[in-house]
Amino acid sequence: MKKLLLAFSMVGAIAGSVQVAAHHAFAAEFDVNSPVEFIGTVTKVELINPHSWITVSVKDEDGNEVSWMIEGGSPNSLFRQGITKNSIPLGSDLKIFGYQARDGAPRAVGRDITFADGSPLFFGGSRPENQ
Repeated sequence: MKKLLLAFSMVGAIAGSVQVAAHHAFAAEFDVNSPVEFIGTVTKVELINPHSWITVSVKDEDGNEVSWMIEGGSPNSLFRQGITKNSIPLGSDLKIFGYQARDGAPRAVGRDITFADGSPLFFGGSRPENQ
């Protein structure tokens, strides 16, 4: 019995020390007072838990390429909407409206995303309340 209790304690200690990616609320990561809007070219699509990401290449005002990461919903919610990696081809141009990360990094949650032809992409990012 003592060995079983010790084994469970060790498993609990190991499991408790493993770092996990926490799911966050919009306000914890993004700033509603920092809206961003730009057109970028898709360079990477990651449908991973807990949030999916589209990486786009955007030219800044000096003509330099900046890599922006756009957060979306969970892969399961996107799959239920019919979104797969093939739905967002590499090299596609996307018009993105969203909110920048609080730390000022080139990272945003995508509120409204459309392809160059105007067709919408539901990417399911978190949204601020009352929006």
